[in-house]
Amino acid sequence: MKFTLYNTLSRRKEVFAPFRRGEVRIYTCGPTVHDYAHVGNFRTFVAQDVLRRWLRYLGYRVIQVMNITDVDEKTIERAKRKRVELEHITRKYTEAFFRDIELLNIERAEHYPGAREHIPDMAGLAEKLLARGCAFTDGKGNVFFNVLSIDYGRLSGKRPRPGLRAKIIREDYTEAKHFALWVRCDEERFCWDSRLGRGRPGWHAECAALSLRYLGRRVDIVSGGEDLVFPHHENSLALCNAAGGEIRYFVHVKHLLWHGRKMSKTLRNYHTLGEILGQGYSPREVRLVLLQEHYRSHLDFTFRKLELARERLRALDELLSKQEERRGGVRKRISGAISELKREFEGAMSNDLDIESALSAYWSFVEEMRPAKLSREELRQVKHVLLRLDRVLGLVYT
Repeated sequence: MKFTLYNTLSRRKEVFAPFRRGEVRIYTCGPTVHDYAHVGNFRTFVAQDVLRRWLRYLGYRVIQVMNITDVDEKTIERAKRKRVELEHITRKYTEAFFRDIELLNIERAEHYPGAREHIPDMAGLAEKLLARGCAFTDGKGNVFFNVLSIDYGRLSGKRPRPGLRAKIIREDYTEAKHFALWVRCDEERFCWDSRLGRGRPGWHAECAALSLRYLGRRVDIVSGGEDLVFPHHENSLALCNAAGGEIRYFVHVKHLLWHGRKMSKTLRNYHTLGEILGQGYSPREVRLVLLQEHYRSHLDFTFRKLELARERLRALDELLSKQEERRGGVRKRISGAISELKREFEGAMSNDLDIESALSAYWSFVEEMRPAKLSREELRQVKHVLLRLDRVLGLVYT
């Protein structure tokens, strides 16, 4: 089955073809564990889960890596403010993240490497790029990646300006600049020793180093929210390329909105999964709302959509628990409807994960079959196709 996927790198839909036949290697940017994740974050994680499930449905072996960012400015600042050890903060929110993804029926990745346990890998990447002439030091113990050393800007279109120099370590989210791979520091609790000196890694070094460590030089898909296109994924691509690696596809998920504005902690307009469940909604209903619109479209999260999701899932559950009501074999009308559902669902998902069209066919089939008087064999086939397609949707919890 031909599968087309939109590639941010080429800015068009492409026929999907992994580096290795029958195997897909995916790197997904995971949570920064300084606080509870909110449902806006989980919109991205659920969309990535649908991609993973669809690839497995197509018969691919999937190897997925999702990093846990437990060393960065946010986690360190939280630990300082609370006057506790860094591990105390990161362990609490890492455990909360895993509880939430289990509630949302998100399949586990094969690897969840934490940043802190891989600091030597990040320092080693900085050393390697220094040796290759793709990075430089500022004489103060800081190491920068030189964005002029490669063809920088292919993903985001942001090109470094002529005469660019590195003077400031601070992250820049508007311009293409040299960026820090290793930051010198002397704090006992939040810095580590390396051949580069005492310090800690820059954020962008994390994903590149972990990707190279767990997936090798050739990565099929890198995925994350749309806000990661620049600078993070642009910088990750630069680092992988400079280290001799290659990334074939970039997949980015549009933001979740709340009353028309991006849901974010900065705007203080977010809801955690626990808050939503505390109002009487189920994880299944939340999952359905988060996956029901195309990943490249903004999704406006509302409680009305949760109510509609409840009605949809109730209809599905009624059909799956239905008992035979007639004798006989499988009528042509029923077998035709089953074949049509499978054809429409697979056709939609093969077209850049068109989940809206796939779900439209799915729910139409449920509404058609729910009141029908079905034989034992008809029921068996109806339930079989619904559960088979649910391998992609993940709505029937076991």
